[in-house]
Amino acid sequence: MYIAALLARTEDGWQASDTELDDVETLSDLVELAREGSVDDDTVLVFIEQEDAWFGVVRVEDLEEPRIYVSDAAAAARSSYGEILTNELLGGDGDDLSADLDSLDLDGTEDGESEPAAPDGESDGLDDDTADGPGSKAATAGPVGDRQILADLGMSEKELLELDGDALSEIADALGVAEILEAVR
Repeated sequence: MYIAALLARTEDGWQASDTELDDVETLSDLVELAREGSVDDDTVLVFIEQEDAWFGVVRVEDLEEPRIYVSDAAAAARSSYGEILTNELLGGDGDDLSADLDSLDLDGTEDGESEPAAPDGESDGLDDDTADGPGSKAATAGPVGDRQILADLGMSEKELLELDGDALSEIADALGVAEILEAVR
């Protein structure tokens, strides 16, 4: 289950709205959705969270390129909306990244392959932080993107990286919009 919210900054503060992602298939669709929620081309934040497995923040300002942060790229890349964000961050075209991730077992081996045994004291050549091992463009486990995405709004990089559980509520609290967000949830 996804939780998605849109926060738009106005002259009078922030406006929050629950947002439907049904028609979002690309990052462009998501940015367009954010810009539609913008008041006077000011800052808009789109939050997407999936069952405490990962969350993403997309920041859209005026006509600038969107800024993106994803808390766990490997988890996000396995979900439809997270894949949109991780493809943008990791330079995948969608099909290659999905195929790479789909062909893996949870232990990081390809379907049908057994994991090679590494001699004592030697690495098996797989990077523990990636879904497919070294040299792959697949999503890494852990955060990717702009870690300063909320710094000027009251949440430091350190605070963003420490988020766990209901990240959306914690971010809203740090921005001073928790009550507004809860009203639309």
